[in-house]
Amino acid sequence: MAKKNTNLVAIITMCFIFAMISFVTNMAAPFGNIWQVKFANAGMLGNLMNFTAYLFMGIPAGKMLMKIGYKKTTLIALAVGFIGVFVQWLSSKVGGDVFALVVYLLGAFICGFCVCMLNTVVNPMLNILGGGGNKGNQYIQIGGTMNSLAGTLTPFLVGILIGTVTDKTAMSDVAPLLFIAMAVFAIAFVIISLVKIPEPAQERKAVKYEASPWKFRHCVLGILAIFFYVGIEIGIPSQLNFFLSDPSGKGAFAAGTAGAAAIGGAIAAMYWLLMMVGRLCSSLISGKVSTRAQLITLSSLAILLIFLGIILPKTIMVSMPGYIAGQGFVMHRVPVTALLFVLCGLCTSVMWGAIFNLSVEGLGKYTEQASGIFMMMVVGGGIMPLIQDFIAKHVGYMASYWLVIAMLAYILYYALLGCKNVNKDIPVE
Repeated sequence: MAKKNTNLVAIITMCFIFAMISFVTNMAAPFGNIWQVKFANAGMLGNLMNFTAYLFMGIPAGKMLMKIGYKKTTLIALAVGFIGVFVQWLSSKVGGDVFALVVYLLGAFICGFCVCMLNTVVNPMLNILGGGGNKGNQYIQIGGTMNSLAGTLTPFLVGILIGTVTDKTAMSDVAPLLFIAMAVFAIAFVIISLVKIPEPAQERKAVKYEASPWKFRHCVLGILAIFFYVGIEIGIPSQLNFFLSDPSGKGAFAAGTAGAAAIGGAIAAMYWLLMMVGRLCSSLISGKVSTRAQLITLSSLAILLIFLGIILPKTIMVSMPGYIAGQGFVMHRVPVTALLFVLCGLCTSVMWGAIFNLSVEGLGKYTEQASGIFMMMVVGGGIMPLIQDFIAKHVGYMASYWLVIAMLAYILYYALLGCKNVNKDIPVE
């Protein structure tokens, strides 16, 4: 009974951390609406800095798990996250737009170290608590549900605080959200310091490592799949937000449309809301429906939805809810493309957990090392959306989504063939 209670506390703790990861990560794209008015192509720079940190911190975070354990790694990550958000807030207090941007990007980079360490902790821990396999995926999807809830609220709150983006909009307008983030980090630090967390890596300190995760073909292919997946997850709603918020008239609305940023933020938030719904549904069925079957089905559906969103003209309109300060929630006519892209949230919802689960299957003592490598590849969430943003700015918003289709096609390949473990002869105990 004591072990069950410990596991329950650990599961709840990991789910809370999963939510914090999304809260910090999803501030970058809507904050980009502030900076891109002042600096061309600056909209995704905060996002790039956030995810570039994974490239530097992924492997060290995996080593931290093995050396100091899950709990201490989490506490260090929370302290780093507090500092990162504080530095972002400082960008609203320094003079000069260029210097302020540099300070903001530094804060986003520091926050990237935080979320990388937290991700390195939470994914293997939930998989281990579930015993791997479908049950491990089920636990990851439960955590992912909380992740998506935070992801839903973040762009929505930023959209409300910003309203309509103008050349007068500044980081000081979103200071309340930054204060909330700092408070959450401080409270979480206290809570985690008091919670007992299992330390499987510490129990294996004497284990010899004859090989590495790089020796497992399905793990290597999964690492690339994670790189593309995070690019998809961030790219779809970020460009949708820009498409709907564009004040120049090149997006969904005419130039100068009142409340466009708030509408864009609210509709982008619906993408994360549907991710939450998808993960909740997956957490209910993953004990019976295989991870691989879910990944095949939903990657195929996502390709179809993106394809339709690209080819359908933006003159075909549908009504979707948006929020404008002083008016509350109101229905807005937006291109049907927005609805199709938002629906992709249901598809991408299971991909992170599914890819991670399939990639570490059968790795045993190499799981923590693999988790660190996976976190390094999350840099794809900075690189691929930046490439997509470049295409959007120079070719067009819809043209940029062909890149998303290409990445989804690779994930479909991984689900069909690449996830099979062909290196079962390597000892993992």
